[in-house]
Amino acid sequence: MVLIVLSRIMKSKVECVKKNHGIQDGEIAYSDLDVPGKSFFSKRYRITGKPDYIVKRENWYIPVEVKAGSYGFPRKNHVFQLAAYCQLVEEYFGVFVPYGILVYSDGKRFNIPFDPRVRSELEKTVNEMRQVIEKGKISMVAGDSLKCKSCSMRDYCNIKIL
Repeated sequence: MVLIVLSRIMKSKVECVKKNHGIQDGEIAYSDLDVPGKSFFSKRYRITGKPDYIVKRENWYIPVEVKAGSYGFPRKNHVFQLAAYCQLVEEYFGVFVPYGILVYSDGKRFNIPFDPRVRSELEKTVNEMRQVIEKGKISMVAGDSLKCKSCSMRDYCNIKIL
């Protein structure tokens, strides 16, 4: 009896999370929001990361990234982050990932195809980042002191706002 009650409570919590973040139907196969999840690693690109959720639908695993803010269209940096998660999930589960989902806090949701163009741009961007790190210098990109302060590339940047 206790297991049945616990199972119903867990199912209710999962449904609430899915509803609050606009996550499509399917089983939540992984979550990093309520309890820290494990990191995924790509041997191909030598990158690591943790999507907010992974939804399993039929034989597909779909990464979901939840972002604060209100945007009329997906931000480029969010698309690249999601593309990296698609690659990580594809390698980890060994199955094709057709798309990922960006969910903004205003309720807007975007299905981002993980198509050949996005795959190619991801590879190009990762290679460019590696070259910058190897050279040890990067030019300021953001132009925003708040972003500069918390930037992961701050140690490599040749211009400091703060």
